Amino acid sequence: MSTPAVTTPSRWRALTHHHLFWPVAVLIALLLVNVPFTPDFFAIRMADGHLYGSLISIVLFGSPLILVAVGMTLVIATGGIDLSVGAVVAITGALTCSYISDQADQNALAGVFLAMGIGLVAAVVCGLWNGFLVARMGIQPIIATLIIMVAGRGVAQLITDGQIITINSEPYKLIGGGYWLTLPFSIFVVAAVVAVTVALTRRTALGLLVESVGGNAEASRLVGIRSRRIKIMVYMFCALCAGIAGLMISSNTSAADGNNAGLWIELDAILAVVIGGTSLLGGRFSIGGTVIGALVIQTLTTTIYTIGVPTQTNLVFKAAVVIVVCLLQSPKFRAKVLGAKGRARTTAPAEPSAPADAAPKMEVSR
Repeated sequence: MSTPAVTTPSRWRALTHHHLFWPVAVLIALLLVNVPFTPDFFAIRMADGHLYGSLISIVLFGSPLILVAVGMTLVIATGGIDLSVGAVVAITGALTCSYISDQADQNALAGVFLAMGIGLVAAVVCGLWNGFLVARMGIQPIIATLIIMVAGRGVAQLITDGQIITINSEPYKLIGGGYWLTLPFSIFVVAAVVAVTVALTRRTALGLLVESVGGNAEASRLVGIRSRRIKIMVYMFCALCAGIAGLMISSNTSAADGNNAGLWIELDAILAVVIGGTSLLGGRFSIGGTVIGALVIQTLTTTIYTIGVPTQTNLVFKAAVVIVVCLLQSPKFRAKVLGAKGRARTTAPAEPSAPADAAPKMEVSR
């Protein structure tokens, strides 16, 4: 029978090698950093039938980022990238709020649902365009999606005439700023999207197909996988997630800002995917890791304001923390920090060299 002294180190080593260990550890560390500055940071209280607290706020304000990052995960898993999600957020919010503002009764459910449908359809069309350029035209993903990243922001401002459109619609307010069953409604939306994504990618063959396309698209095509169709699908799904995030952001503020809505959210989404353990080279991906990575980014933003980091240096502070997280996830970096023993495990043994005076052997064909 094995003794606890023997099994404990091996269990700890297996735990630290899990791809979610370091993101979870960093998330817990960031949460604990806030306690000295806000003693009741972990407190959750009930007021007016709603739950309030710092933890609730982190999930609430991080919901749009989680949605965008989940869509970005599948795109990156195919070996691509989508820089247009911020512009898609702005376009969706602008179209939806513009349509609602033109209604005589902004609280009419039919008008609100139609407005949301128009915004989400526009988002999916943007994703279809990105997928067409990447899969059919063979344009590099970073260039193909850069087109909508630049032009889409201008389209959003054309829709709003360069103004901030404000609305007063209680049904629409529910999506990003309302509550249901004492919790923010956006939490349920995010949970539903994540659950559906996990079910489709881990309970069906879709996830394996996505990973095979990201590992080697040409080999996947040769064995009968329609890699082009898979790529178009993931870009459309990513844009749909960005569109839902756009509804949340505009709903929470009851306004559409074509210039600032979703600004640079694509960069935070990419960081969340990387922190979650998904490789930018494509292949295997982790939806759970992406969710944790998005929570790390949002918790870091909250921590920056909590500890009083000067506004002019908060981006530098944020970048430093992200670098630390990425280094902790690197096996080579951890091996170097642990010392020679860690390096010995990662370095292949050298082949013995031949003696200097040994004559080269020559084979004579017969």
